[in-house]
Amino acid sequence: MNDSDFGDIRSMRDPISKVLLSGMESRVAAHCIFDAESYFVRNMNELPEYINGLPNICGQEGLIEEAIGRSRGSSVFLHESGIDFGRARGCCAVALHMHQPIIPAGGPGRGSDMSVEPMVGYLQFLQESPYEEDRHNAGVYRWCYKRMGEYIPQLVEEGKNPRILLDFTGTLFHGLRQMAAHDVFDSLMTVTSDPRYRRCLEWLGTTWGHAVAPSTPPRDYRLHIKAWQHHFGAIFGLEALSRVRGFVPSELALPNHPDLAYEMVKSIKECGYLYMIVQEHSVERPHDGWGSQWLHIPNRLVCRNSQGEEIGITCLIKTGGSDTKLIGQMQAYDEASTQSRWDYFGSRILPMVTQIADGENGHVMMDEFPHKYLQVVREASWSDVPLVTATEYLEYLFASGWKEEHFPVVQPARQKRIWDRCKPGDGAEKLDRVLRELCDEDPTFHLEGSSWTNDVSWLFGYESVTGPLERTSALFHEKATRGGVPTWEHHYRNALFHLLAAETSCFRYWGHGRWTDYGIEICRRAKEILTHDF
Repeated sequence: MNDSDFGDIRSMRDPISKVLLSGMESRVAAHCIFDAESYFVRNMNELPEYINGLPNICGQEGLIEEAIGRSRGSSVFLHESGIDFGRARGCCAVALHMHQPIIPAGGPGRGSDMSVEPMVGYLQFLQESPYEEDRHNAGVYRWCYKRMGEYIPQLVEEGKNPRILLDFTGTLFHGLRQMAAHDVFDSLMTVTSDPRYRRCLEWLGTTWGHAVAPSTPPRDYRLHIKAWQHHFGAIFGLEALSRVRGFVPSELALPNHPDLAYEMVKSIKECGYLYMIVQEHSVERPHDGWGSQWLHIPNRLVCRNSQGEEIGITCLIKTGGSDTKLIGQMQAYDEASTQSRWDYFGSRILPMVTQIADGENGHVMMDEFPHKYLQVVREASWSDVPLVTATEYLEYLFASGWKEEHFPVVQPARQKRIWDRCKPGDGAEKLDRVLRELCDEDPTFHLEGSSWTNDVSWLFGYESVTGPLERTSALFHEKATRGGVPTWEHHYRNALFHLLAAETSCFRYWGHGRWTDYGIEICRRAKEILTHDF
């Protein structure tokens, strides 16, 4: 790696530097510049966080794969855990999901032309816009992103043994850095890398742009996974990236189309992840189509495609829906406290209650979670019902002799009905015919997959944005992928940035109007880059 890899950082011409220098008193600016400079110097032998003004989301694939592969097969949490797993009768893993999209900041009805507005994180837009009803919460959201970096050292100093799992999207990382929220990164860096605290925090990999798998082309989904790994490694370092073992799909969305589900799991595994989190109602038992009765031990998600290929991955099942009270009131701990070791085919196995929810949205997460989390950590520490990270739990099971093939098997929901009419290996043509028959016979049968928000469709009625997305994706792969453009080139990274930002689920969640317009506009920009720069 040489100086050119750092783009314009040293000459202070990149957007982050402009944020640092604009509108600040000299004393504050000097402090921020020092912090940013020291950060980039620390990582000079690894990955730059920004290259020519864009987040580092591609171009160092070999380095990323090497860092991830180097740690596989070794313990990253258990050896410094401090938890007496032999004494435990139940445990729980609690994860916080954090996301903000990137948008063309003006928006219709705001006296500006969206086509010329800069791309900014929604939190910055919320903070600066006088029109947003929710703008008073911008500061609270920012604190929510930072606060685990404060709670964990506080609790460790008290002699406690806290645990939390975090899932941040790449668009949120970019938006926070763009608005100069360096304090958030500094706080999280401490608990990510400091040996005193790192056992307490497990990062989960996800899609960079919060793309939902059932409605995202598989080739793009893989790009999202790799982009997040690049970005995370550039922020927190390759050693921290090597300890990221679990993956959480955006919206916990799992395709039920056999070929899509297979490609999704294949991408997750080939990118180095060892387990994923799934929603309770998104999986079923292959033999009868009912849900798993083993919700609090690992399951094995097995996906088969129309060509007869099969792939499996360890999965942890999140129970319940998307209600933030499950986390905000730490109900996972209450449930874990009722558990004792399960008799699983003649062996005793430690159950783990798994929960994940939005980490910042709503009164419960803003106001109730902090007090309840601190209370539960103080009660659970060193007890027989500990809070754990998912990876240290799995490391404990594997060290005790359990293997992935011992776990109960599940498959994506509604697939039993598919495989009752055809078999893996019958080919795509027969599979398509069976799927059409099922949809025609039963209006409740669909191919949108399952998620923790099953009342929301990611496709129906959103043709105005899904059409441009499909065309943009096709153009990207025609020009960039099949065109053989190196992933480290600026115009490749610029086009990829816009494609991934356009595929965020937010543009198909909040209904028609401003949000779909955002997605369409980002697609337009991506198409312009692909047309004129390639």
